[in-house]
Amino acid sequence: MKRVGFLLKVKQDKIAEYKKHHESVWPEMLTALKKTGWNNYSLFMRPDGLLFGYFEASESFQASLDGMSKEEINAKWQDFMQPYFEGIGGRADENMIELEEVFHLD
Repeated sequence: MKRVGFLLKVKQDKIAEYKKHHESVWPEMLTALKKTGWNNYSLFMRPDGLLFGYFEASESFQASLDGMSKEEINAKWQDFMQPYFEGIGGRADENMIELEEVFHLD
């Protein structure tokens, strides 16, 4: 298991709508995430839209991204969510940069 953190930025005027969509993520998307190693997945957001994502990858961040890239539902979700993000060119899952873990207390 590999702990993974990443950052994205949600547009200020889209924060409420973004949160609403995450109250009922499509069931097929949830199934695909679990299938491709996105365990214990959480998203945290500051009031300005800075989003911190955390999950525990079965293998690695890249393996989990690669797995999702093969899921048809992921392409639909990424296209649907693309307008919500600031400062990225393209889909959010293609712009996630893994943060370096510098401390962990078990």
